[in-house]
Amino acid sequence: MHFMIRPDAITVWKSREVNERLSWYRDVMLNHKPAKYLICKHIPIEIDLREDEEELWREHDVKAEEFRELHDKIIGETIKLDRISKPKKSFLDLKIELTRRMIAHCNLCERKCNVNRMKGKIGFCRLNSKAYVSSWFQHWGEEAPLVPSGTIFFNSCNFRCVFCQNYDISQLNPHGGMEVDERKLAKIERALREGGARNINYVGGEPTPNLHVIVGSLKFLDVNVPLLWNSNMYCSLETLKILLEIIDIALPDFKYGNNECGRRLSKVEKYFEIVSRNHRIMYNYGINMIIRHLVMPNHIECCTKPILKWIAKNTPKVLVNIMGQYRPEYLVYRRPQDYPDINRRPRRKEMEEAFRYADKLGICYRPVS
Repeated sequence: MHFMIRPDAITVWKSREVNERLSWYRDVMLNHKPAKYLICKHIPIEIDLREDEEELWREHDVKAEEFRELHDKIIGETIKLDRISKPKKSFLDLKIELTRRMIAHCNLCERKCNVNRMKGKIGFCRLNSKAYVSSWFQHWGEEAPLVPSGTIFFNSCNFRCVFCQNYDISQLNPHGGMEVDERKLAKIERALREGGARNINYVGGEPTPNLHVIVGSLKFLDVNVPLLWNSNMYCSLETLKILLEIIDIALPDFKYGNNECGRRLSKVEKYFEIVSRNHRIMYNYGINMIIRHLVMPNHIECCTKPILKWIAKNTPKVLVNIMGQYRPEYLVYRRPQDYPDINRRPRRKEMEEAFRYADKLGICYRPVS
């Protein structure tokens, strides 16, 4: 297969910061290292997967430590994964079982609806145990280090953003598109990688309500490809524990610098505490990250600056994409009188102020903007 590459997708790797901060992702992308989910498949477990959930989580904590030790050896090139035999039951099998248990009292995100989605009940996301994909393709519009990105758009979301640009799949039609099970999703993932994708990009909507199908699909996948988590980051701590040994690169969103804006514009509680907590955990674990922040009009002081200040202090070595693509969509477009503060595009001076503030803080954003 032949296609033109975006020039910046090549030149971006001339940046020292990009190479340093996305080193693991780049090694997996180029097949120099194995994806983390493949490492999980080589870590044996002895526990009976019919044990109660508390016991399974205790085993998970033990195996997570084993994973870190093996991962460090692979980074240091003191061991090769292909020299380790695959066990009958693996750390990945344990993660798959735990995600199934989680949706039986759904706590995948911080809403913690606690409904049994396995029995057809639905919570805020309006999904039972089934997952729906609206589209999948080689995405050329993502950040330069990521393209072409094998993007999978899941229906449904755990937010209700009044300005959502994908509101048709995230809010209006959570059951649209094609229903996928683990095997179908694995076929999509394989086809995207074999078609030239640098990564598998789980997005939506929001991938979090579909965690059980995403993790389950990896049992049927054996190609080396970086897995990318493209999320609003309102997931639970339990979901984070599942993801840390699976995701090779994160593309987390950071929308609001306070709780009130999150409550008014996305109908979420404790936005800043939860999302900043999850960013910090991923960063401290060592996951490669590109944080996205969408600049909204009239929200420089309440959102943009507090977020950039937090990033500079708490996750200083991440890459940041300060985005100017905001436009009035969905409810903001339909009822502009209800959202006068965001009923326009950001002005040039607002974007320039955001960039100046990032420069002042020493945040690396230009290589991926």
